[in-house]
Amino acid sequence: MEQAYVRIKTIIIMRTYLYIGAGGFFGAIARYALSSWIGQGWGRNFPLGTFLINMTGCFMIGLVMTLLTERMLVNPNIRSFICIGFLGAYTTFSAFEYETSELLKDGEQLVAALNIFLSVVVGFVSLKIGEALARLV
Repeated sequence: MEQAYVRIKTIIIMRTYLYIGAGGFFGAIARYALSSWIGQGWGRNFPLGTFLINMTGCFMIGLVMTLLTERMLVNPNIRSFICIGFLGAYTTFSAFEYETSELLKDGEQLVAALNIFLSVVVGFVSLKIGEALARLV
């Protein structure tokens, strides 16, 4: 009996991973296609493609998460496909914004501010360390 439960639980988890992976596949392609199209049409002096992807990703995660958690009853795998898979590959910036919004909604202003500060500053410092390390190789 316990083996059957473990087997079923494993199948459910693997199915969720497949939904996330499939969504990620389409999200990555959408990001690349849109960014390339914007870059070809409007140039690359300003990272307009990345900016628009991040802003549309923020809009989409706000819209979809609100619809799927407050307005609609959907299979959790569909939510995983869209929000974790597609939008996760499309832009991680939307997840950052959503999580910061949730912290503010929960009254965690200091933690939200810390998340913003650390994500921007530590992210930039990490980028610079990575660049420096690559130049040493």
